[in-house]
Amino acid sequence: MPPSENEGGIEAMELSECFSEKLLARRWGLSHRTLERWRHDENGPAYLKIGGRIVYRLSDIEAYEAVQQRNVIVLPSQAAGAQR
Repeated sequence: MPPSENEGGIEAMELSECFSEKLLARRWGLSHRTLERWRHDENGPAYLKIGGRIVYRLSDIEAYEAVQQRNVIVLPSQAAGAQR
């Protein structure tokens, strides 16, 4: 007999892929108040509000992190100067 959604099936899988506000704040080393402000200002990663509870899907967190990634470009003249 397949497990029901409440017996570790779909619901547990989906919840394991979600972060609470406090867990995401800990992941990024931020205050949860910063995430609150970002939501108010319509910044930050996409989130879900379910029954008054805020959750962030891992896929949305990773997408936001990818957009925020900055690559440092080192010019040859800068690299040579750093070796002196």
